[in-house]
Amino acid sequence: MTANLLFYLIIAIVSLQFILETTLDYLNAKRYKDPIPAELNDVFDAEEYQKSQDYKATNYKFGLITSSFSVVLTLSFIIFGGFDYIDTLARTFSNNNIIIALLFFGIIMIGSDIITTPFSYYSTFVIEEKFGFNKTTPKLFFLDKLKGWLMTTVLGGVIISLFIWFFNWAGTNFWIYAWGLMAVFALVMNLFYSKLIVPLFNKQTPLEEGTLKTKIETYAQKVGFELNNIFVIDGSKRSTKANAYFSGFGKEKRVTLYDTLINDLNEDEIVAVLAHEVGHYKRKHIIFNLISSILLTGFTLFILSFFVNTPEVSLAIGVSIPSFHAALIGFGILYSPISEITGLVMNILSRKFEYQADDFAKNTFSATPLITSLKKLSKNSLSNLTPHPAYVFMHYSHPPLIARIKNLKA
Repeated sequence: MTANLLFYLIIAIVSLQFILETTLDYLNAKRYKDPIPAELNDVFDAEEYQKSQDYKATNYKFGLITSSFSVVLTLSFIIFGGFDYIDTLARTFSNNNIIIALLFFGIIMIGSDIITTPFSYYSTFVIEEKFGFNKTTPKLFFLDKLKGWLMTTVLGGVIISLFIWFFNWAGTNFWIYAWGLMAVFALVMNLFYSKLIVPLFNKQTPLEEGTLKTKIETYAQKVGFELNNIFVIDGSKRSTKANAYFSGFGKEKRVTLYDTLINDLNEDEIVAVLAHEVGHYKRKHIIFNLISSILLTGFTLFILSFFVNTPEVSLAIGVSIPSFHAALIGFGILYSPISEITGLVMNILSRKFEYQADDFAKNTFSATPLITSLKKLSKNSLSNLTPHPAYVFMHYSHPPLIARIKNLKA
């Protein structure tokens, strides 16, 4: 396949993905004013429902602006030689292909983030502020940006450097060693994410002694779940939205509760949410997701090995000199339709897992507090209670609220 043909294929993929996403967003927005299902009539009162409608409509309009800007920027970059300009600039600093690649990706990453920062700033300090969600200060906002850049530079730089070193050493068989690296990285992140990454952005403290901790420990003992690590994270310093998550396995497993979750829910509701998370662990969902992620990474790298040594893939994005890093960009776009399909499959499985975790919580604790907790969390985050089925199919990793409640009541 010629570089010219690949160029037009890349343009077509970027454009069609934008059209698909815009169509899905439009269909979803058309459902905003649909009647609320009877089972959800108690989630919002009239004033709160109007607020949720305004929030969704505002985000839809803003999302249309940001996505349009993004696709125009991407297409302009490809068509008018943006990648070639950055590649040429990077090559003025060094002849070493690893250093050139690091500069190439560093300029793209930081440049892209700087260009899009006004959008994220507006989203945080105008939209989220207007609807009462934002707790972030401008200082914290920019500090998070700097920490994110530093973390991406260190981790991304090491991974890209090793990828290129593997390629220089093993040729097209580099994918085997790159896969091993990514498998180790995924395992380490799963085990130690809460210890290594979270402290860079949030403070975590052990859940204090009291009735809540006693109830959690009693439940964990009842279902045979060894739980020594229960932490509370200061999510309220950024947003009023609540969350809880489970990480790690074996001796490293821990449950993290957002302080907003503790403030929003009563103790039985918190235990019910925790029971749902324990359900994921008991049904081996965490292990499954980890293994499937590693296998998908291996599949992607295997496919990459057929493209990375093909000069046409680099030339298709407009660079003058074919390289590993340019081929990586071209491959990323060409592979995106396959990525969409694998993402769909993972979302279907994820929604199935959510039902299973809900059933576990229902059978080992109680359905009622889980239902009320889901309703409260949806209310407090102004969630969409009437999403379009096509949007759910393409994007939702969790079933819609109405589907989860019907399942819990079954």
